[in-house]
Amino acid sequence: MNQKKLRFAIFGNEYQAKKSAAIQKVLSCLSIRKAEVYMERYFYEFLTNQQKLPIEVEGVFDGYNFDVDYVISLGGDGTFLKAASFVGAKGIPIIGVNMGRLGFLADILPSEVENALDLVWKNEYQVEEHTVIQIEADGEPIEGNPYALNDIAVLKRDNASMISIRTSVNDEYLVTYQADGLIVSTPTGSTAYNLSNGGPIIVPQTNILCLTPVAPHSLNIRPIVINDSSVIELSVESRSHNYLVAIDGRSEKLIEGTKITIKKAPFTIRVVKRFSQRYFSTLRDKLMWGVDRLTK
Repeated sequence: MNQKKLRFAIFGNEYQAKKSAAIQKVLSCLSIRKAEVYMERYFYEFLTNQQKLPIEVEGVFDGYNFDVDYVISLGGDGTFLKAASFVGAKGIPIIGVNMGRLGFLADILPSEVENALDLVWKNEYQVEEHTVIQIEADGEPIEGNPYALNDIAVLKRDNASMISIRTSVNDEYLVTYQADGLIVSTPTGSTAYNLSNGGPIIVPQTNILCLTPVAPHSLNIRPIVINDSSVIELSVESRSHNYLVAIDGRSEKLIEGTKITIKKAPFTIRVVKRFSQRYFSTLRDKLMWGVDRLTK
């Protein structure tokens, strides 16, 4: 059959050793369609050296060094976040294949890969644009990747006492949180760390951010939702004189007094979704939303 030549970059999870059959199925589906396949070096070396799998790809790449039509993430939502951090501003759509339980980002099961790739070649899919947030410290970029698809959290270190986080939104003073930390979440990240700290579930593409305190000292401090065009400024005081910033779980240590600015990034992460995929059904399946345990 006459098919257009598409190029794919593959990211995977080296810890999912038992999923080699699913990985080979994905590669086989791409090979049948005569796709050009490139694989992230760590994942390739894991599959060939440790798993001894006969992997054939056009090439391997490091970090950001790829230029393709689509990215495929093989793993869970954590693997998807890693892939998204390397895609960054490239604008390449990401296909999330879930090797474990159903995910919000990686929502294509290995058994559905063949059908999903057919839809990609037919252009019968939708692309969701997901807001990304970025962080600067005292006007300077953070050393590592400053962009987050899920959340940016300011946290106390180790077993230090709570930290004080003076918070302003668009130059207007909001409140000083006395807490173990503060999470700034996108709608994408609302079902992750934000949710486990009592924050709201935010439906994708609603153009809002949520500020959720971690273990606040005051019971009348609640999560607050703001427009995603807002600029958030944080100033942190800590008895240990330093604190952590977690950017989609990647930790950086900052010195007390360092002023932080968090705002929307100038790009989005583009996620491939099937027309049949519905957010609320994922919510019910993943979080057992609305299940009445008493009737079980």
